[in-house]
Amino acid sequence: MAKVKPAAKSGKMCYYFSKSKSEGKGLSKDLLGGKGANLADMTSIGLPVPPGFTITTEVCDLYYKSGRKMPDGLMDEVRKHVGSLEKELGKKFGDDKNPLLVSVRSGAKLSMPGMMNTILNLGLNDVSTAGLANATGNERFAYDAYRRLINMFGDVVMGVDHEHYEHIFDGIKKKYKAKLDTDVPAEGLIELCKAYKEVYRKYTGNDFPQDPYAQLEAAIGAVFKSWMGDKAVKYREVENIRGLLGTAVNVQSMVYGNMGDDSGTGVAFTRDPNTGKNEFFGEFLINAQGEDVVAGIRTPQPVAEMPKWNKAIHKQLLEIKKILEEHYKDMQDIEFTIEKGVLFMLQTRNGKRTGTAAVKMAVDMVKEKLITEEQGVMRIPAGDLSQLLLPSLDTKALETAREGGKVLTIGLPASPGAAVGKLAFTAEEAVERAASGEKVILCRKETSPEDVAGMHSAAGILTSTGGMTSHAAVVARGWGRCCVVGAGEMTIDEKAKKMMIKGKTYGAGDVITINGTTGEVFAGAMATQEPKLGGDFATVMKWSDKYRTLNIRTNADSPEDSSRAREFGAEGIGLCRTEHMFFGEDRIAAMREMILATELDARKAALAKLLPIQREDFTGIFTAMKGLPVTIRLLDPPLHEFVPHDAKTQEELAKQMGVKPAVIKARVAQLHESNPMLGHRGCRLSVTYPEILEMQVRAIIEAAIVCKGKKIDARPEIMIPLVGTAAELAMLRKLTEETIETVKAEHKFKGTLDVLVGTMIEIPRAALTADKVAEYADFFSFGTNDLTQMTFGISRDDINSFLPDYMKKDLFLADPFQTLDQSGVGQLVEIGVKKGRSTKKDLKIGICGEHGGDPASIEFCHRAGLDYVSCSPFRVPIARLAAAQAALKNSKK
Repeated sequence: MAKVKPAAKSGKMCYYFSKSKSEGKGLSKDLLGGKGANLADMTSIGLPVPPGFTITTEVCDLYYKSGRKMPDGLMDEVRKHVGSLEKELGKKFGDDKNPLLVSVRSGAKLSMPGMMNTILNLGLNDVSTAGLANATGNERFAYDAYRRLINMFGDVVMGVDHEHYEHIFDGIKKKYKAKLDTDVPAEGLIELCKAYKEVYRKYTGNDFPQDPYAQLEAAIGAVFKSWMGDKAVKYREVENIRGLLGTAVNVQSMVYGNMGDDSGTGVAFTRDPNTGKNEFFGEFLINAQGEDVVAGIRTPQPVAEMPKWNKAIHKQLLEIKKILEEHYKDMQDIEFTIEKGVLFMLQTRNGKRTGTAAVKMAVDMVKEKLITEEQGVMRIPAGDLSQLLLPSLDTKALETAREGGKVLTIGLPASPGAAVGKLAFTAEEAVERAASGEKVILCRKETSPEDVAGMHSAAGILTSTGGMTSHAAVVARGWGRCCVVGAGEMTIDEKAKKMMIKGKTYGAGDVITINGTTGEVFAGAMATQEPKLGGDFATVMKWSDKYRTLNIRTNADSPEDSSRAREFGAEGIGLCRTEHMFFGEDRIAAMREMILATELDARKAALAKLLPIQREDFTGIFTAMKGLPVTIRLLDPPLHEFVPHDAKTQEELAKQMGVKPAVIKARVAQLHESNPMLGHRGCRLSVTYPEILEMQVRAIIEAAIVCKGKKIDARPEIMIPLVGTAAELAMLRKLTEETIETVKAEHKFKGTLDVLVGTMIEIPRAALTADKVAEYADFFSFGTNDLTQMTFGISRDDINSFLPDYMKKDLFLADPFQTLDQSGVGQLVEIGVKKGRSTKKDLKIGICGEHGGDPASIEFCHRAGLDYVSCSPFRVPIARLAAAQAALKNSKK
């Protein structure tokens, strides 16, 4: 076997941490991972952390580059650091009298809760387990630790399904009449360990390893392997985590929460991760190990009840909460263990939180002078603001449901909002049904990291066990998914796809509603209501407007969308897609008449029917956006999109138009194009059918004149799409201006109309010749959807057939239709800005593609010198915050 030489940039593969020395203090999370860096940090500020060492992320990178082989020299360094632990603690690894045990945990730079592997109690074997029992005087504890190791090692390292062990444990509990795991006596656990070893031998073909160093090496390898496990890869895809070297591995001396009723373990947050309130929030289990809490197997107690059990430990935790927040200046997610009345800190990290909590924490921490206002702006993930715009259950509907007995059960409110959907009982089922457009509630006993794809696809998550810090709760909270956990009255039969509550059965076709704010579960679908924004949200928006330099517009096609966007703070409309106005029974018929007409007079007659409809829409939009600019894109899609392609609808249209179906069929066939998105559309329609442009411009100008008569300040901007040459824009601008003057003359309008005429830059050639195009444009708006399609040569409608493979293989670091490709498409934008402004210094330039609401793309737009971004109404608050973050981030640079 070829040996792999360590090529880590640091040269050192392991870093020791303890009270006496903290080798990793001040080193980056890129090298030590988030957990490793924070463990080094916590020891340096005097917190009670069990000593250990961290194997760097560079070693994980080497492991994969070498074909999944351990780097040469790694285990020598590991043995050296285990020796340091033995010396410091006075214990010996694998000893038969006073054995040293360690945990092996993952820890990437960015938190990935539950997605990678952990092994506890490593170092136990038949001899050292007896030694541990003698050293602690607690035989039950020793064999409880051993059965956990055999189970976890078999499952995580060797791939022996956990259910095989669980089946054996159920038999032991039944034999000893034990309701809970903790009720099984020592002799039952000794018997269980023996049975577990038989399971291990049956499914691996080998005996459970008795050499502690063999265990340790295999466990380290298993953690490295878990970096590329399906659940970890899927989580990184969902979270768009790219470009990391791998995971670090943290080997830490064990402390035991399962030594009796004076011991325990817990997970807590220094503030409430759901609401953001400055209250210590978390859960603990007496006589348990850490995995029992996060796995959701037992429902823990809230930390607020801890003083009843141990007042001194609760007080110490509150003191540590204060120390951590003052040190890290952020809300912390901690894991702790109490061993025979002594508290130990196992980890801390910046805690996952809901969008609501992120906003409240930022505002509160600024008020507390813990952070500055600028830090408060940077602290909130801009995309998470969407969670504050989620619907909640309608107040009246909620009262009626409660009074009418529709509450099926009440669990723990793990992640806020409301979700309505049909029950799904497996992750695979949730993914499949959601992909077909169905809204589902993923209903499980408890979720595991393997369920991550289903959790992401579901509208909401419901579990019968687990607490507020369980896997389901943490992941749902991070993704803004409505979630209720620990609904203990609920029994789930996954195989039969049934849920039983209080004697009633509900299946996959049944609709339920869950309230993640209260924990209630309701039968049937319930009405929802829009959020009321103010308070802390308004404060953050005020901060955002203070620091941003980009203007924020919206993409809106109706007065309703325009009004909503203005409520959210939009400063104009950056894209009004006029083709969206043609759908609806009264509109599509006239549109089809126009398209199917073969003579100019017939086409103009149909356009005359559309004129008042367009004029009315524009009047409503100008009224809603009073005093703000409204960019109106003239007809863009190919005409074939509006005509019927099925025989039945063609016959109905023929009847309406008084022609034979064959006439309609022939005209539809005539409009067919092999590649319509690169065909007869955009400005090309206006070149061929100038009467379409004339009708739309007329509708815009007449609407503006109507508004002026009502003292409404209408500010239309007419945008000509898909221009590839300056000559196209020159010709169509001339026609537009002539039409404007004709309409003004017909209406004897003597006032001033500030009408801009510009173009959408969505063809690479237009960006490359922007200096010429700018001669005829008052503004540019980059249509990055089409610009991305044409630059990559990829249809956004077809990309999903290969995008997953590209993302897995890091050929794309992000979906280019979600986040702007800055090096390619972005370069065209920069060229367009530079060349356009070389012709017209004050040329107004914006972006109106879907990227206009993406925080990473907004930062690029800020750097590129754009005047504004435009996005959907619900993303306007996100864009306002992201623009402020871009300004602050780049001002520091």
